[in-house]
Amino acid sequence: MTSRYIDDLPLVEQNLILGVTRTLRNEFAGTFGPETIERFVADSLDQLVPSAKITTFLPLFTERFARERLQALAKVEGHLGTGEPTVLFLCVPNAGRSQMAAGWLRHLAGGRATVYSGGSEPASNVNIAAIEAMAEVGIDITAEFPKPWTEEVVRAADVVITMGCGDACPLYPGKRYEDWELDDPDGQNVAAVRVIRDEIRQRVEQLMESLAITAG
Repeated sequence: MTSRYIDDLPLVEQNLILGVTRTLRNEFAGTFGPETIERFVADSLDQLVPSAKITTFLPLFTERFARERLQALAKVEGHLGTGEPTVLFLCVPNAGRSQMAAGWLRHLAGGRATVYSGGSEPASNVNIAAIEAMAEVGIDITAEFPKPWTEEVVRAADVVITMGCGDACPLYPGKRYEDWELDDPDGQNVAAVRVIRDEIRQRVEQLMESLAITAG
Protein backbone atom coordinates (compact mmCIF):
# COMPACT_ATOMS: atom_id res chain seq x y z
CA MET A 1 0.00 0.00 0.00
CA THR A 2 1.27 3.46 -0.91
CA SER A 3 0.00 5.28 2.19
CA ARG A 4 2.38 7.83 3.68
CA TYR A 5 1.36 6.88 7.20
CA ILE A 6 0.62 3.18 7.36
CA ASP A 7 4.15 2.23 8.41
CA ASP A 8 3.85 4.60 11.38
CA LEU A 9 0.83 2.74 12.78
CA PRO A 10 0.99 -0.16 15.23
CA LEU A 11 1.23 -3.52 13.48
CA VAL A 12 -2.29 -4.53 14.53
CA GLU A 13 -3.76 -1.45 12.88
CA GLN A 14 -1.63 -1.92 9.77
CA ASN A 15 -3.10 -5.39 9.37
CA LEU A 16 -6.61 -4.05 9.91
CA ILE A 17 -6.08 -1.46 7.18
CA LEU A 18 -4.94 -4.18 4.80
CA GLY A 19 -8.11 -6.05 5.76
CA VAL A 20 -10.12 -2.99 4.78
CA THR A 21 -8.62 -3.17 1.30
CA ARG A 22 -9.63 -6.83 0.97
CA THR A 23 -13.15 -6.10 2.19
CA LEU A 24 -13.69 -3.28 -0.28
CA ARG A 25 -12.18 -5.28 -3.14
CA ASN A 26 -14.88 -7.89 -2.58
CA GLU A 27 -17.60 -5.28 -2.13
CA PHE A 28 -16.75 -3.35 -5.32
CA ALA A 29 -15.64 -6.29 -7.46
CA GLY A 30 -16.79 -5.71 -11.02
CA THR A 31 -17.09 -1.96 -10.45
CA PHE A 32 -13.51 -0.93 -9.69
CA GLY A 33 -10.19 -2.69 -10.09
CA PRO A 34 -7.96 -3.61 -7.13
CA GLU A 35 -5.56 -0.73 -7.87
CA THR A 36 -8.32 1.87 -7.65
CA ILE A 37 -9.62 0.45 -4.39
CA GLU A 38 -6.16 0.28 -2.83
CA ARG A 39 -5.50 3.88 -3.90
CA PHE A 40 -8.72 5.10 -2.30
CA VAL A 41 -8.05 3.24 0.93
CA ALA A 42 -4.51 4.63 1.13
CA ASP A 43 -5.63 8.18 0.35
CA SER A 44 -8.53 7.98 2.82
CA LEU A 45 -6.14 6.89 5.55
CA ASP A 46 -3.71 9.67 4.67
CA GLN A 47 -6.46 12.29 4.86
CA LEU A 48 -7.70 11.08 8.25
CA VAL A 49 -4.37 10.65 10.05
CA PRO A 50 -3.46 14.37 10.44
CA SER A 51 -6.55 15.15 12.54
CA ALA A 52 -6.57 11.87 14.51
CA LYS A 53 -5.63 12.21 18.17
CA ILE A 54 -5.62 8.44 18.63
CA THR A 55 -5.23 5.76 15.98
CA THR A 56 -7.43 3.03 17.45
CA PHE A 57 -10.43 3.82 15.26
CA LEU A 58 -8.49 4.68 12.11
CA PRO A 59 -9.10 1.30 10.39
CA LEU A 60 -12.87 1.58 10.92
CA PHE A 61 -13.02 5.22 9.86
CA THR A 62 -10.80 4.55 6.87
CA GLU A 63 -13.11 1.76 5.72
CA ARG A 64 -16.21 3.95 6.04
CA PHE A 65 -14.58 6.95 4.40
CA ALA A 66 -13.18 4.93 1.49
CA ARG A 67 -16.52 3.17 1.01
CA GLU A 68 -18.39 6.50 0.84
CA ARG A 69 -15.91 7.83 -1.69
CA LEU A 70 -16.09 4.71 -3.87
CA GLN A 71 -19.89 4.79 -3.79
CA ALA A 72 -19.79 8.45 -4.83
CA LEU A 73 -17.35 7.67 -7.65
CA ALA A 74 -19.59 4.82 -8.80
CA LYS A 75 -22.46 7.28 -9.10
CA VAL A 76 -20.35 9.84 -10.95
CA GLU A 77 -19.16 7.23 -13.44
CA GLY A 78 -22.65 5.83 -13.98
CA HIS A 79 -22.12 2.50 -12.22
CA LEU A 80 -24.64 3.30 -9.52
CA GLY A 81 -28.04 4.81 -10.24
CA THR A 82 -29.85 5.17 -6.93
CA GLY A 83 -32.65 7.43 -8.18
CA GLU A 84 -32.60 9.27 -4.87
CA PRO A 85 -31.20 12.78 -4.32
CA THR A 86 -27.69 13.10 -2.94
CA VAL A 87 -27.02 15.89 -0.43
CA LEU A 88 -23.65 17.02 0.90
CA PHE A 89 -23.37 19.14 4.05
CA LEU A 90 -20.15 21.12 4.43
CA CYS A 91 -18.68 23.23 7.22
CA VAL A 92 -15.13 23.92 8.38
CA PRO A 93 -14.59 21.25 11.10
CA ASN A 94 -17.32 18.75 10.10
CA ALA A 95 -17.89 18.40 13.81
CA GLY A 96 -21.16 20.18 14.62
CA ARG A 97 -23.54 21.82 12.16
CA SER A 98 -22.86 19.56 9.18
CA GLN A 99 -22.99 16.44 11.35
CA MET A 100 -26.32 17.48 12.89
CA ALA A 101 -27.76 18.31 9.47
CA ALA A 102 -26.65 14.95 8.08
CA GLY A 103 -28.12 13.22 11.11
CA TRP A 104 -31.46 15.00 10.67
CA LEU A 105 -31.71 14.21 6.95
CA ARG A 106 -30.83 10.54 7.41
CA HIS A 107 -33.39 10.31 10.19
CA LEU A 108 -36.22 12.20 8.51
CA ALA A 109 -35.71 10.86 4.98
CA GLY A 110 -35.58 7.26 6.14
CA GLY A 111 -33.30 6.07 3.34
CA ARG A 112 -34.87 8.21 0.60
CA ALA A 113 -31.74 10.34 0.25
CA THR A 114 -28.01 9.71 0.08
CA VAL A 115 -26.31 11.89 2.67
CA TYR A 116 -22.68 12.98 2.94
CA SER A 117 -20.88 15.48 5.14
CA GLY A 118 -17.38 16.92 5.14
CA GLY A 119 -15.18 19.79 6.24
CA SER A 120 -12.47 22.05 4.87
CA GLU A 121 -10.42 21.66 8.09
CA PRO A 122 -11.74 18.57 9.90
CA ALA A 123 -11.63 18.50 13.67
CA SER A 124 -10.37 15.51 15.64
CA ASN A 125 -13.82 14.53 16.92
CA VAL A 126 -17.51 15.39 16.71
CA ASN A 127 -18.70 18.13 19.08
CA ILE A 128 -19.87 16.53 22.34
CA ALA A 129 -22.67 19.07 22.84
CA ALA A 130 -23.95 18.31 19.32
CA ILE A 131 -23.95 14.59 20.11
CA GLU A 132 -25.89 15.20 23.33
CA ALA A 133 -28.39 17.55 21.69
CA MET A 134 -29.10 15.08 18.88
CA ALA A 135 -29.44 12.20 21.37
CA GLU A 136 -32.21 14.16 23.08
CA VAL A 137 -34.32 13.85 19.91
CA GLY A 138 -33.48 10.20 19.38
CA ILE A 139 -30.70 10.59 16.78
CA ASP A 140 -27.41 8.89 17.50
CA ILE A 141 -24.38 10.51 15.83
CA THR A 142 -21.78 9.01 18.16
CA ALA A 143 -20.44 6.82 15.35
CA GLU A 144 -19.78 9.79 13.05
CA PHE A 145 -16.32 11.30 12.55
CA PRO A 146 -14.96 14.48 10.97
CA LYS A 147 -13.55 14.03 7.48
CA PRO A 148 -12.52 16.26 4.59
CA TRP A 149 -14.69 16.82 1.55
CA THR A 150 -13.38 15.06 -1.55
CA GLU A 151 -13.82 15.74 -5.24
CA GLU A 152 -15.81 12.61 -6.08
CA VAL A 153 -18.28 13.23 -3.24
CA VAL A 154 -18.88 16.84 -4.35
CA ARG A 155 -19.33 15.67 -7.95
CA ALA A 156 -21.84 13.02 -6.84
CA ALA A 157 -23.94 15.51 -4.88
CA ASP A 158 -27.10 17.01 -6.34
CA VAL A 159 -27.27 19.62 -3.58
CA VAL A 160 -24.37 21.10 -1.60
CA ILE A 161 -25.24 22.85 1.65
CA THR A 162 -22.48 25.07 3.02
CA MET A 163 -22.28 26.33 6.58
CA GLY A 164 -19.68 28.97 7.24
CA CYS A 165 -16.79 27.59 5.19
CA GLY A 166 -16.76 30.54 2.78
CA ASP A 167 -14.20 30.41 0.01
CA ALA A 168 -12.87 27.09 1.33
CA CYS A 169 -16.05 25.36 0.15
CA PRO A 170 -15.75 23.76 -3.31
CA LEU A 171 -17.71 25.24 -6.20
CA TYR A 172 -18.60 23.01 -9.14
CA PRO A 173 -20.71 24.15 -12.11
CA GLY A 174 -24.18 22.70 -12.36
CA LYS A 175 -24.62 22.01 -8.65
CA ARG A 176 -27.40 23.42 -6.54
CA TYR A 177 -25.81 25.34 -3.67
CA GLU A 178 -27.35 26.73 -0.52
CA ASP A 179 -25.54 28.56 2.25
CA TRP A 180 -27.10 28.17 5.67
CA GLU A 181 -26.13 30.89 8.14
CA LEU A 182 -26.07 29.10 11.48
CA ASP A 183 -24.32 29.74 14.77
CA ASP A 184 -21.27 27.58 15.33
CA PRO A 185 -21.82 25.11 18.21
CA ASP A 186 -18.09 25.01 18.98
CA GLY A 187 -17.55 26.01 22.60
CA GLN A 188 -21.27 26.32 23.35
CA ASN A 189 -23.23 24.38 25.95
CA VAL A 190 -26.02 21.93 25.18
CA ALA A 191 -28.74 24.53 25.81
CA ALA A 192 -27.30 26.78 23.09
CA VAL A 193 -26.76 23.86 20.73
CA ARG A 194 -30.42 22.82 21.10
CA VAL A 195 -31.42 26.08 19.41
CA ILE A 196 -29.03 25.39 16.53
CA ARG A 197 -30.26 21.79 16.32
CA ASP A 198 -33.89 22.87 16.03
CA GLU A 199 -33.11 25.49 13.38
CA ILE A 200 -31.23 22.86 11.38
CA ARG A 201 -34.25 20.57 11.55
CA GLN A 202 -36.47 23.30 10.10
CA ARG A 203 -34.02 23.91 7.28
CA VAL A 204 -33.69 20.18 6.56
CA GLU A 205 -37.47 19.84 6.40
CA GLN A 206 -37.63 22.74 3.92
CA LEU A 207 -34.88 21.10 1.88
CA MET A 208 -36.76 17.81 1.83
CA GLU A 209 -39.89 19.56 0.65
CA SER A 210 -37.99 21.24 -2.18
CA LEU A 211 -36.56 17.85 -3.22
CA ALA A 212 -39.91 16.07 -2.88
CA ILE A 213 -38.54 13.77 -0.18
CA THR A 214 -41.28 12.51 2.08
CA ALA A 215 -40.54 11.98 5.77
CA GLY A 216 -39.83 8.42 6.80
